[in-house]
Amino acid sequence: MSKTHLAPYINFQGSAREAMEHYHRILGGKLELFASDNSGKPKPAGPGERIMYARLEADGILMIASDGNPKYPAKVAAGGQVGMPLTDQPWGTSGWLTDRFGINWNVDIEKE
Repeated sequence: MSKTHLAPYINFQGSAREAMEHYHRILGGKLELFASDNSGKPKPAGPGERIMYARLEADGILMIASDGNPKYPAKVAAGGQVGMPLTDQPWGTSGWLTDRFGINWNVDIEKE
C-alpha cells in the first residue's frame, strides 16, 4: 500500500529561496531548489535565479514552494508573530504563529 502525503505549495513571490532556506535551517532535512533553463526545463537554481520549484523534506514534513508569477503579487508580513505560545493540551503540546512571510503555522506535538 502506498502512502499519501499532503504538502503545502506556497507562492512566495520572489522570496522563495530566502523562505525555504529559513525553514531548512529550522527544520533540517533536504532542500532542493530549481530554476528553469532557457527552454523552461528545471535545472538546479544558481544564486539570484527565480525559484521555479523548491522542495523541503524533513522528518515527515514536506513543503513545496516557488517564486510564483510577478503578475499576481502575494501579501506578506514584515515580521512573525506568535498567536498562541506552545501550550500543554490533552493530546500533547500545541501552538500557532504567523511567520515573517505571512504563512500561518499550527504546531501540534503528540504525547509519546
